[in-house]
Amino acid sequence: MKLLAGNSNRVLAEAIADHLDAPLTKAQVRRFSDNEVFVVIDENVRGEDVFVIQSTSYPANDNLMELLICMDALTRASARRITAVIPYFGYARQDRKTGGRTPISAKLVANLITRAGADRVLTMDLHAGQIQGFFDIPTDNLVATPVLAADISRHYRDANELMIVSPDVGGVVRVRALANRLDADLAIVDKRRSGPGQSEVMNIVGDVRGRRCILFDDIVDSAGTLCNAAAALIEHGATEVSAYVTHGVLSGAAVERVRASVLKELVVTDSIEAPDPVKTCDKVRLVSIAPLIGEAIRRIANEESVSKLFD
Repeated sequence: MKLLAGNSNRVLAEAIADHLDAPLTKAQVRRFSDNEVFVVIDENVRGEDVFVIQSTSYPANDNLMELLICMDALTRASARRITAVIPYFGYARQDRKTGGRTPISAKLVANLITRAGADRVLTMDLHAGQIQGFFDIPTDNLVATPVLAADISRHYRDANELMIVSPDVGGVVRVRALANRLDADLAIVDKRRSGPGQSEVMNIVGDVRGRRCILFDDIVDSAGTLCNAAAALIEHGATEVSAYVTHGVLSGAAVERVRASVLKELVVTDSIEAPDPVKTCDKVRLVSIAPLIGEAIRRIANEESVSKLFD
């Protein structure tokens, strides 16, 4: 087994390598002066089982090209099997046609990864579960729920005072899985517009009065929905609101929005390497998924069950 890391999240790749007690494969993943990606594998990988660790986060197109070119280099170097380890799968929110003459970009990216030489894909908390079906190769979609649930249990001793909240109707299944694991109650933020061009109205399904609420979602990007939902929960009587999210995209003014919000804290995993504004924000905390991904890699290499991780 060999581990190859792109440049999108070296910190996570090194943590995974430490967990597996396996060094990262020596390679050069660099740019020409015109920003073309160039890859050289500096070790023999012929006949090896190689795992390429690369999130396709911002800059999404550059990181995606790095992943594709790394796999092409490995294919031409006669690697026996190539697994694309993608902790954060970019373009996942474009999983269906949202109108006339629009693409399904998640399917296009799946095709690109397959044609570049991937024999298997390992990813985490896809925005839509059906994206697994976009691949014609085996695809394992890990969930961060056990890692985040363990962190919640360490910081919230009394489950009776907890309320796990979905920030929208579409995330109910994900939130129910966490609530069941913690033996906690569930609530839903129903978001709708009162009219064209008018502000959103937040209705809370469930009694949150006097409860410590935890918003749970897979992606936080601009953080607008999350902060608005937190404000609505406080208005409905919640004593405090925190948020747990798998992928902290946090683009634009998201960090400032979180800092100015009523959120007690925002907890995200390290599936995306945190930029400096995230690292310095006192309201944002990181939880590592390196042990989970590392154990999944070990199981795949040893032909063991991955689903047993979540029993």
